[in-house]
Amino acid sequence: MSLIEIQNFIGGEFRPAHSRKVLENTDPSTGLVYSTLPRSDAADIDVAVESARKAFPVWSKTSPEERSRFLHAIADGIDRQQATLAAAESRDQGKPLWLTESLDIPRASTNFRLFANQILFTPVESNEFSNKAINLVLRKPIGVAGLISPWNLPLYLLSWKIAPAIAAGNTVVCKPSEITPFTASLLCSIIKEAGLPPGVVNMVYGLGAEAGEALVKHPQVPLISFTGGTATGQRLNAVAAPLLKKVSLELGGKNANLIFADADFEEAVKTTLRSSFLNQGEICLCGSRIFVEKSIYPRFLARFIEETKKLKVGDPTLKDHFLGALASAAHLQKVKSYVELAEQDGGRIETGKEEIKLDPKHQGGYFMRPTIITGLPPQSRVMQEEIFGPVVTVTPFESEEEALALANDVPYGLSASLWTQDIKRVHRIGQDLQVGTLWVNSWMIRDLRAPFGGMKKSGIGREGGLHSLEFFTEATNLCIKY
Repeated sequence: MSLIEIQNFIGGEFRPAHSRKVLENTDPSTGLVYSTLPRSDAADIDVAVESARKAFPVWSKTSPEERSRFLHAIADGIDRQQATLAAAESRDQGKPLWLTESLDIPRASTNFRLFANQILFTPVESNEFSNKAINLVLRKPIGVAGLISPWNLPLYLLSWKIAPAIAAGNTVVCKPSEITPFTASLLCSIIKEAGLPPGVVNMVYGLGAEAGEALVKHPQVPLISFTGGTATGQRLNAVAAPLLKKVSLELGGKNANLIFADADFEEAVKTTLRSSFLNQGEICLCGSRIFVEKSIYPRFLARFIEETKKLKVGDPTLKDHFLGALASAAHLQKVKSYVELAEQDGGRIETGKEEIKLDPKHQGGYFMRPTIITGLPPQSRVMQEEIFGPVVTVTPFESEEEALALANDVPYGLSASLWTQDIKRVHRIGQDLQVGTLWVNSWMIRDLRAPFGGMKKSGIGREGGLHSLEFFTEATNLCIKY
């Protein structure tokens, strides 16, 4: 079988890296190479940035109505290609096909439609000053935006960046993860078919240290939007800071799930199962630290273990498989190393060490059982560091104060879930929990207009609706004297 050849998309055309070097891309469910992608470097980034710069003057002056039509055309293309994109995303990332069909690809289309509509109804900020003058705030596109997206939700999060950036009138150079490039390439074909002017969207593949860093360093790229790991985000911020670039960082999480005795028990178990292991736990919003009030802890733990053991792992194309493969061999080994570390620290592996029996086609894939660990101290590495896999800890607490202290006692502050029927407790904890998003009696309900981002090591800035459009524009105050 011949390999699929993915190419850069620059100036509206597909092309290889200038060096002709390529990287191999693996199907995580089989462990076999099935495609290649360009191993781009600074020279390719230079060409892409120049293409974006040339397109910016015209694109930035197009009307919101015209930009909106292009975004809707891209969304229409995604909808028409939904089955193809869903299959490609599942094959490239390892996640179940039912998940890409129901979440990843529909959300990518929604992202383009959201901002296509948002720019038509963006309020104009104005205020009068002492009956002497009126201030009008003009929001202007900035120029070439560098967009760096992760491998866990490839098309979903790439579209979450491209859509607001071009809706606001910027042009973009994107660097998707080299682990999951397939749907980004298919998106470029959809963009070309939609007739988007050449150079508005450019896609350059490669390693972070070669292509990604070159994009961050480029003097003609005034803003960077990055989603990925905290360590990479810290490196990116250090590189961008001396250049005074505008930066948005959506980084890691070590999210708490607080379950009180008055919670709807059945709903808490069902949703916690999903928030722990959806997408193999490879979502920054997964609740990897579960804290349960002591009076219901034995009952919850027993039921949670029972339900976790029922989850099927394996072939991502089968609809009854809840977990597919982890994204790469290296990532699988990293996640497993944390389970070994938990045992060294005295933790108990309640479930997750059983072998997975797979058919011959998938025996080389990167599969792992969902794993539950108990008995770890709060300061253990497994309780403090982001694992980003199907591994959770379950810990009892005795009081609201202890639960809040445990939840906040990590370097991260992305999200949390709170399970209780006490509305006063919701307000108390909501005031003091150090997170960007708190779900109450729920998880992963995402209004795309709401601010999204984290505190502490979980990032800088907010994305979503007007918050994204504010990031991708600069404000000018126009003061007019009466």
